[in-house]
Amino acid sequence: MSDSLPHRFVLASASPARRKSLQAAGIEPEVLVSGVDESVVVTDRAEDLCLELARLKALAVLARLSPAASASEDTGTGKAASTGTGSAASTGTGSAASTGTGQRTLIIGCDSVLAFDGEILGKPADPADATRRWLRMRGRSGVLHSGHCLIDVADGRRAEAVASTTVHFADISDDEIAAYVATGEPLAVAGAFTIDGLGGPFVERIEGDPGTVVGLSMPLLRRLLAELGLQITDLWTTVAPGGQSVEPIGNVRS
Repeated sequence: MSDSLPHRFVLASASPARRKSLQAAGIEPEVLVSGVDESVVVTDRAEDLCLELARLKALAVLARLSPAASASEDTGTGKAASTGTGSAASTGTGSAASTGTGQRTLIIGCDSVLAFDGEILGKPADPADATRRWLRMRGRSGVLHSGHCLIDVADGRRAEAVASTTVHFADISDDEIAAYVATGEPLAVAGAFTIDGLGGPFVERIEGDPGTVVGLSMPLLRRLLAELGLQITDLWTTVAPGGQSVEPIGNVRS
C-alpha cells in the first residue's frame, strides 16, 4: 500500500473527551460506537481488563467496516494476554482487506478502569454507587489504566498497549461529593471522576500522562502508530470554518 494514501481515523468510542483529545492533537476522527457488552470480560487484573475491552471495541468496528478482515481475528472474551503496562505489541493476520474508500483506514479502541484499594472500578452503577466511591477515594490515590488497540484495516495488523497514571484525590467534603454526584458527570466515566471537567478541582495531582486519565494517551498513540509504520504527523488535519471539510496537512511520503 502506498504511504501517500489519505488516512481515515476511526474512534471506536462515544467518549467526547477522547474525541476532543484527538482533535486537539490535530486529528479529526470519525466516530463509530462499538456496542461491545463490557460485562463479557472477567478478570482480576485491571490492565488485562481495559486492554481486552479496547481490543474488543476495535475488532467490533473492524467487523462493521471489513467483515473479511475481522473473520480471521480471535475475538474470544477470555482473559486478555497482557502486553505490559506502557509497552506496545503488534500482531498481523496476513489477510488483506479494504473499506472501499480509497483511504488507509485505522481504528482505535480504548477503555479505562481505575484500580483502587484492590478493586477494579469502571463507571458507577448509580448516584449512590458514585457517592460511596468518593467517600472511599477522597484523600487517597488510585491508578487509572487505559487500554489502547490500534488496527490497520488494510492488513489486519494491530498494535496495542496499556498506559497507567497514578491519581491522587483531594480530601473533599461530603457537600462537595453530593454536589459533584448531582451533576451526573461521575456516572459517565471510569472511576467516577474526570480531570478535564467538573472533577478537575478534586484531583490534587497525578503521576503520569494526563491523557491516560482522559482516556487516550497521545504519546502512546504515537508509539502505536510507529508500530504500524506511520507517523502521527501523517494524521494531522486542518478543518475549514464550520467544520465542513478536512484537508491533510501531515507529511506525505512517496
